[in-house]
Amino acid sequence: MRHWKHALAGIVLAAAQLCGLSAAKATDISGAGATFPYPIYAKWAEAYKAKTGIGLNYQSIGSGGGIAQIKAKTVTFGASDKPLAPNELDPAGLTQFPTVIGGVVPVVNISGVKPGQMVLDGKTLADIFQGKLTKWNDPEIKKLNPSLNLPGQAIAVVHRSDGSGTTFIFTNYLSKRSPDWAKQVGASTSVEWPTGIGAKGNEGVAGNVGQTAGSIGYVEYAYAKQNHLTYVRMINKDGVPVSPTAAAFQAAAANADWAHAKDFYVILTDQPGHEAWPIAGATFILVYKKPADPAAQREALKFFKWAYENGSSLAESLDYVPLPASTVQDIQKSWHDNIEASSVP
Repeated sequence: MRHWKHALAGIVLAAAQLCGLSAAKATDISGAGATFPYPIYAKWAEAYKAKTGIGLNYQSIGSGGGIAQIKAKTVTFGASDKPLAPNELDPAGLTQFPTVIGGVVPVVNISGVKPGQMVLDGKTLADIFQGKLTKWNDPEIKKLNPSLNLPGQAIAVVHRSDGSGTTFIFTNYLSKRSPDWAKQVGASTSVEWPTGIGAKGNEGVAGNVGQTAGSIGYVEYAYAKQNHLTYVRMINKDGVPVSPTAAAFQAAAANADWAHAKDFYVILTDQPGHEAWPIAGATFILVYKKPADPAAQREALKFFKWAYENGSSLAESLDYVPLPASTVQDIQKSWHDNIEASSVP
């Protein structure tokens, strides 16, 4: 049932108004990809539909699927939390730009443990997901949580089963904090998980953790918040335990030099800063420089232009961080510099 609901939600974000149904279908914007930004894209789509009558048909299928679909030219835009490097963008004729910044958050289901009570560091988190630590009362975990009464319960690891930018952000962070993880598993949208069970999308991981006693998983923070999951505080690069908040995600992005990053290729994991959340990342949109359907791409870029100008409060309500105004200006300049003029608003 959950898969059916997810598929339905992914097919249509904003229902077409009864009046002008056929016209709406003709102009609806099509996209696919990351589940990380799905909550905010859904919010933006609802508001944009009310304002313009144009809907957004966004398939929340994971970053790997979004990259595949834009390359197959079956959607107007792809969405990925893993930015593509210039040597992948250029041969495909693609360009990319970020939309919002968010945080990937470890979530647990342990009886008696409340949100923010458990503290982990990067190495311990990597050891859990590598299957090296198998009980919640392992000395390595207890050392970080001396005041918690942790059970001798088996740890049930939950990870993504689909190609995922959330997984890229998470494994990129683990690779920076654990040389063993970097060597044996690595960072990618899909990895060979040493242990655990897979679930599809941020939705699937959130649902699985919520239903499985003794479990741990990782989700974009909006999913933890909406599903009332128990989030873990993380010890950041400065050695400070921090909670996942919009301010902490913003602190992680404080040093991002978007203006000088080719194709906006910026990774925000394990950033310095007393308040910085260590597993932060931006989410990106992929479009063609010379699209097959310029009119459709123009409508898609008009939607994101509207979102930059009008969607910040909606993003903040879900604990995403809007991009700085200077970065938005750089993004819109990149559209005019890199994309065929007929497909730019």
